[in-house]
Amino acid sequence: MFTGLIQATGKLKPFEQDRFMVLIAETAHSIILSDLAIGDSVAVDGVCLTVEEILLDGFIATASPETLSRTTLEKRLESAESVNVETSLRVGSKIGGHFVTGHVDGVGSLLESFSTETSWEMIFTAPSTLTEEWEKFIARYIVSKGSIAVNGISLTVADCDQYGNWFKVSVIPHTYQETNLSSLKTGDWVNLEGDILGKYVEKLIRSPSHSEDVSLGFLAEHGYL
Repeated sequence: MFTGLIQATGKLKPFEQDRFMVLIAETAHSIILSDLAIGDSVAVDGVCLTVEEILLDGFIATASPETLSRTTLEKRLESAESVNVETSLRVGSKIGGHFVTGHVDGVGSLLESFSTETSWEMIFTAPSTLTEEWEKFIARYIVSKGSIAVNGISLTVADCDQYGNWFKVSVIPHTYQETNLSSLKTGDWVNLEGDILGKYVEKLIRSPSHSEDVSLGFLAEHGYL
């Protein structure tokens, strides 16, 4: 479990077969590596990975073909672009973002990015479809003022369309500068993870045993919609 508050950036470097090195920026070695242990979970661009070996300047992890095909990690390996890194949440730690599992729901892309006097406004697409396979996509979890993780970064949805096909976030200068959001160009792909709370609500609504007790009307009546 993570919070979506990025601690460092790094680079991916192929190692052997489906294993690769996550090399941490030198300025953040003490933050990430000081108490890192084999078996720990680390979010890399929002993807939960397990530490298999510890290096002087990073660690080695494995990503399955499924993970590579459903996230941007393979692209990051090929391009040597920076990745966001966050170690797992510890009991008693502050939770400044929102609960992020590290299980990416889908890959979106940057539509537009522009600066304002106080922040960076960024608009992203989100995987969605109106076919019967709609349940496989993340758009249904995107709501205005809700939480979303973009490349592992906890952000608040400032605006979106009714289907969640696109959404806008306002990024403060610190987050923009200290993560790989600052290096994104129009059309670049990003990992997206919806708020886990929305997934539990959806599960309750769709469950036959709760369909009479929990409905959209019930949620609206109690201030959830």
